[in-house]
Amino acid sequence: MPRILDEINSPADLKGLTPPELKQLAEELRQELIATVTANGGHLASNLGVVELTIALHRIFNSPKDKLVWDVGHQSYVHKLLTGRRERFNTLRQFGGISGFTSRNESEHDPFGAGHASTSISAALGMAVARDLAGEDYQVVSVIGDGAIMAGMAFEALNHAGHLGNKIIVVLNANGMSISPTVGAFAKLLNKVRFDHRYSEAKEISKQIITTLPLGTSVWDLSQQLKNRVKGFILPTMLWEELGFAYIGPIDGHNLHDLETALSQARDYHLRPTLVHVVTTKGKGYAPAENNAVYFHGIPAQCDGSKDTPTYSQIFARTIQHLAQENPKLVVITPAMPEGNSLSAIQAEFPQRVFDVGICEPHAVTFAAGLATQGFLPVVAIYSTFLQRSFDQVIHDVCLQKLPVVFAIDRGGIVGDDGKTHQGIFDFSYLSLIPNLIVAAPRDENELQHLLFTAVKSGQPMAVRYPRGCGTGVALDEELREIPLGKGELLKAGSDVTVLAIGATVAPALAAAEELAAAGINAGVVNARFVKPLDIELIVTLAKQTGRIVTVEENTLNGGFGTSVVSLLQKENIAGVQVMTLGIPDEFVEQGTQAILRAKYNLDADGIARQVMTMFPEHAASSPDTAVIIRT
Repeated sequence: MPRILDEINSPADLKGLTPPELKQLAEELRQELIATVTANGGHLASNLGVVELTIALHRIFNSPKDKLVWDVGHQSYVHKLLTGRRERFNTLRQFGGISGFTSRNESEHDPFGAGHASTSISAALGMAVARDLAGEDYQVVSVIGDGAIMAGMAFEALNHAGHLGNKIIVVLNANGMSISPTVGAFAKLLNKVRFDHRYSEAKEISKQIITTLPLGTSVWDLSQQLKNRVKGFILPTMLWEELGFAYIGPIDGHNLHDLETALSQARDYHLRPTLVHVVTTKGKGYAPAENNAVYFHGIPAQCDGSKDTPTYSQIFARTIQHLAQENPKLVVITPAMPEGNSLSAIQAEFPQRVFDVGICEPHAVTFAAGLATQGFLPVVAIYSTFLQRSFDQVIHDVCLQKLPVVFAIDRGGIVGDDGKTHQGIFDFSYLSLIPNLIVAAPRDENELQHLLFTAVKSGQPMAVRYPRGCGTGVALDEELREIPLGKGELLKAGSDVTVLAIGATVAPALAAAEELAAAGINAGVVNARFVKPLDIELIVTLAKQTGRIVTVEENTLNGGFGTSVVSLLQKENIAGVQVMTLGIPDEFVEQGTQAILRAKYNLDADGIARQVMTMFPEHAASSPDTAVIIRT
């Protein structure tokens, strides 16, 4: 039997389908999601939960004329399948394939690119205002989850939208989850809808009153008042009304008829912004995902090495758990990422000292600063790409006051198939420019635990940045030790060139040195450890000895580790040193496996060796663009 999905090449193809055909299409979409995402990795549970909602949106609205703005974009896979990307769906999150998020470069049906949470209402409002200023006529819809809507940015947009009054539709998809279960007072309020049977009972009572009593204006008004009072007691309708929104809901997010009815009402209502409250089940239709929505939110990439090799995230958590056992003042803060940061065991042992603040990164940092003022030792466990959202708080609330906050920065460097919105390639640059902040990166998982111990003991702001995925498999020291701040480590002496590597680039730099030795080049390798402060004595000494310096980092070259080394050599008046900086050029890094991307940017062993050889005339005719000569 041919699949209905194979005949859907644009949203227009949905318009004439019958209810039985729509039901079959929903099943086919779920099968396609499960088959592709389990093979490629990616966000499964969130997409399974919005199958019917996506179908309904595309049947009621007319994309691309009407603008559908998906918050985060991680739940847009069904949208992609229905908007002309079905034949390329097997390339999802692959190098050169389609993105795991919305992308303006990918399709006219993606009016706004995303990857980070809580941006959709602001973007949708901007589009709606642009529409009205231009005198045009189209609908603008924001689809946002109950995790993302709790962020400050979303509330700022709701407040502004209610004030302006421009016609937009906000679809609130309430499933009780972000990546992890939603937290906070507002989440509890929304969850009343999901779990309180009184609302459905109240609707039935109201219906009975309306149908049994004599018809008349007074009886109708009375019945509506009764219904609304019970509804208002249970539901958070007053909040939306006070913000200036008309409220529709809650709607069963898996009932196509009810969804289309509600969305049609919102489409045709023009007096003010409208919020459509939809209740869905994350992982709907796939029992493993329904039963474990946290794991199936995003199926993780597997480690390249042994399955017994722990990830950097796990080593971080083990170390912090040990330190928390020794120090009752140590607390851990994470913005909606307890599982991603492997914090479950610490939460279980110290439930009062682990704080999931929700998708509120700026709050997480200033909350940590407040704790630090009162003698506590906060560890902010956060992904590199999300720490960007709290840049001002790191400067103003932590470093300006020199408060002892530890930033444990997961997913630093190239993260792989999550793509350009999630690559952690900017943190060396934006952190190293901040006064009072120490910035470090371990060469392996063993050094990670020592640097975390050092950060906790330092008594000042310190960031420890580590990569995504498995460690190198090295043995772990039983005793933790402090590493002298700003001191690197000479791993291999060399007479021809010195490679200064930082973080995850140390291992390939050592391997590159072996390749270079086979070619007759004696390369030294330094584990720099610290981006700030630099080991001035070690770097200057080696620069004078070899006359050639190569820096290697998984970070943008603009303002990164290499830039700091070049500035240091200039400041120290080290003349005639040839310097090559290897890292990420001035561009966003697309999706692909970490191995593919590291090879693309010459950050694997072969690439590093190849680039170093260009510094020697007998091995190459010319030097790469990244090589510079330091002169005084």
